[in-house]
Amino acid sequence: MKIHQFLEHHGVARNPFAEEDAQTDLVFKEHCIESTFHPAWDKIYGDPDEPSTSIVFGEKGAGKTAIRLQIARHLAQHNRQCPERRLFVVHYDDFNPFLDRFRERLGGRKSRRPDRVLREWKLWDHMDAILSLAVTGLIDRVLNVGQPAAFVDASVEPAAVDRLDRHQARDLLLLAACYDRSVAATFRDRWAALRKRLRFSTLRARIPLAIGIGGTLAVAGLALGLAFRGRGGSVLSLWLLFLAAVAAAWIPWLWRWWSCFWQAWRIRRQMRLSHRDARSLRQILLQFTRHETVAQPLPDADGTDDRYEMLMKLQGLLQTLGFRGIVVLVDRLDEPHLINGSAELIKALLWPMLDNKFLKHPGLGLKIMAPIELTRFIEREDRDFYQRARLDKQNMIASFEWTGEALYDVANARLSACQADGSTPTLRDLIDPAVTDQRLLEVLRGLRTPRHLFKFLYRLLVTHCNAHVEGEPVWRVPAATFESTLALYRRDQDAFDRGVGAG
Repeated sequence: MKIHQFLEHHGVARNPFAEEDAQTDLVFKEHCIESTFHPAWDKIYGDPDEPSTSIVFGEKGAGKTAIRLQIARHLAQHNRQCPERRLFVVHYDDFNPFLDRFRERLGGRKSRRPDRVLREWKLWDHMDAILSLAVTGLIDRVLNVGQPAAFVDASVEPAAVDRLDRHQARDLLLLAACYDRSVAATFRDRWAALRKRLRFSTLRARIPLAIGIGGTLAVAGLALGLAFRGRGGSVLSLWLLFLAAVAAAWIPWLWRWWSCFWQAWRIRRQMRLSHRDARSLRQILLQFTRHETVAQPLPDADGTDDRYEMLMKLQGLLQTLGFRGIVVLVDRLDEPHLINGSAELIKALLWPMLDNKFLKHPGLGLKIMAPIELTRFIEREDRDFYQRARLDKQNMIASFEWTGEALYDVANARLSACQADGSTPTLRDLIDPAVTDQRLLEVLRGLRTPRHLFKFLYRLLVTHCNAHVEGEPVWRVPAATFESTLALYRRDQDAFDRGVGAG
């Protein structure tokens, strides 16, 4: 007996339980994402008009990635319905590029062990990573590139870009100099294209260079004139004066060059996630006048103060472009190869972010999806941690749990999403009445997560279909098959959990 025959008999067009990962689950993305919610959805999602932070701790398969995708989808819908109150959405869920670069920059013995690497990771590294993602995605949309970065959900109208004044154009160009990480074009070419798009003139920044060139030509012309008039001896005797005059003409540009070199070197040293070299940074900084950069925040020191100011500059730019706030979706903390699922290493990566000043920054909402294993570390923390993190103010979900009733609704929602025309299949229709409603809910409650639910139901249907021939089909799963499949599934799952724990 084939499984598609069984499903077609019940009016189901395709297997709703075949997928286990929300990232590749078309049933979820095409149907359930709009209507199937965890009971804590409202607390996690919040109000788009006032971005807020939420922290969710859940076990593997509980639906953390699914709820991140749901948040992104509903924020996109909010942006379409309320264009004057849009939110700029950043997906901060791929840590490998940042951790690899961070490890490379540390070098030496610190880079050999993951725990030593992550011991050096600070809050400002998280802020640099988020600013890097946000700025790169924004510039892609300002330049209207063919394939903009997928880690940002936003659209920017050309008319809104034209509203940026010179000070805001300078801010965006400085942010680009520090944080643009696109590899679609060379850094210099992309920055030059952005400057042209913003119509930001750099002529005034070239005045010191023009003074140096002009002074050199004037002195050379005077020397040639004196030599032509036959005063070679006088020219020879005054060569030191001419050299001094040339040096004086170049002093403004040399001072500016040295200031930009020193600042570029400091930025490169302090930005541990960037591939930017000091030479490229210096060449960009020379495009600004001294007055345009002398009091501007740049990430050239240890600490978060400059990063907060640059974040506020980005928020000011986004405000002009039509965005009222920023939402950062943090997920897949356990997946980087440097961490490899270790709870201690996940803690080392996440804990610096748990800072109330950052989590409650005005106009910024972070939705953090974290593994349930971290809750045991929270229980052991001291008073200083609680005072710094203020988890009582962060809409924290300590355990992202599903009741048996909620999982029953999830299963029915997926069956409904895969229904054939005119049919209304339910999970109850697939299972023999000998399995009572109370027993069914009890089993679902023990499965705990949607991933276990899908795995079990998929195995159950396959086992049932394999036990019957096409000529004598049985259209409901018998109680004996239900119980034996459940016992085997729990045994295999316990063995898997022990293996993961031992690893």
